[in-house]
Amino acid sequence: MASSIPRSRCLGLRASALSSRGAPAQWRLARGLATAVTEPPAASSTPAAKASRPRTTFHDKLNTGPSFSDFVSAKEAPMTTDEMLELRTALVGPEGKKKKITRLPSWLKTPIPSSDSFKRIKNDLRGLNLHTVCEEARCPNISDCWGGGNKNAATATIMLMGDTCTRGCRFCSVKTSNRPPPLDPHEPENTAEALRRWGLGYVVLTSVDRDDLADGGARHFAETISKIKHKAPTMLVEALTGDYGGDLDMVGLVARSGLDVYAHNVETVEVLTPMVRDRRAGFRQSLRVLERAKQANPDVITKTSMMLGLGETEEQIWAALRALRAINCDVITFGQYMRPTKRHMKVEEYVTPAVFETWRQRALELGFLYCASGPLVRSSYKAGEAFIENVLKKRGRERTSAGSASVGEAEVGQVSVGGKAEAK
Repeated sequence: MASSIPRSRCLGLRASALSSRGAPAQWRLARGLATAVTEPPAASSTPAAKASRPRTTFHDKLNTGPSFSDFVSAKEAPMTTDEMLELRTALVGPEGKKKKITRLPSWLKTPIPSSDSFKRIKNDLRGLNLHTVCEEARCPNISDCWGGGNKNAATATIMLMGDTCTRGCRFCSVKTSNRPPPLDPHEPENTAEALRRWGLGYVVLTSVDRDDLADGGARHFAETISKIKHKAPTMLVEALTGDYGGDLDMVGLVARSGLDVYAHNVETVEVLTPMVRDRRAGFRQSLRVLERAKQANPDVITKTSMMLGLGETEEQIWAALRALRAINCDVITFGQYMRPTKRHMKVEEYVTPAVFETWRQRALELGFLYCASGPLVRSSYKAGEAFIENVLKKRGRERTSAGSASVGEAEVGQVSVGGKAEAK
């Protein structure tokens, strides 16, 4: 019988029954609405109900710590230049054997190379069995020079005559041996072909020292430059050479091979040269190399480089700059010496960017055509190459204009009389 009565009627009957029994009004309303919820009972006023949760250790620390306003407010004064350039130290090693080391300054940190351009250039070099000083000398700028948007915008310094040097300078990480492998006779052709494919406007060539060869590798170097100029006549070539054991005839041979920039590094000041470079090298010998290159080819730009942070003084740097200008050296670069491994010379000082800028201005005041100076500047420096490239192109245009003007004057200065050319 109950199943035959509608649900709405059952609810209505129950509500009327409660009303007839005298139930409270709120009960009658709650039962009349199917979805209504009764209000929660009023809070008790007993002491037990008013007791709060005990404070926790985390809660106490949170209350005593910094607030949100401490992070967004600018109450602290900005750091000074000296504070920003202050070197940081750290203790490393196991307990009981810890030693204090100096952290690398922030202005000397560079990203790890990982771009597609970097990978393509590396694959091309390995495929042609070519070496670069960028890799062998662990240059910190490799991610910048090789990491351009495309290979044409990249810069790589090709290292000729293998990857093993016969000298052992205390700052250099290139492999050394008294008996390096023989020269690759195909290297000049492979190098020229690789550079032609890349389509670069400016290229830097360097080499290891090969004291095991009678000519120090000068003819191999000159042949490479000649082949590059044959395959890419408009490409500008900078050659960073050794001293060829002081054989100035070999220096002249390379200077006349068609290059545009002859570079040879003095590396450091004269006083520190015996401690920094191999005993077969010398500051005065390097000056003679640069001077001979300018004599053999007056149109060539001569260039050198110095490292700072080896313990040199201002007076010693001044003396080196004056000596270089005395032989008409055109370009100089300053960079921070960075220790490749623990087996090499330690860094005596991390020179700040402001000091590098000071020496740049001083070099220009002495008459250098250009000076690149900074913690990460190296002898083969991208910005410096761009400047030198513009200078060389400007000189080329001036020579072309002067040649055209001379030809025009010669033609105007002659008239044809009876089939013969005579001067006016």
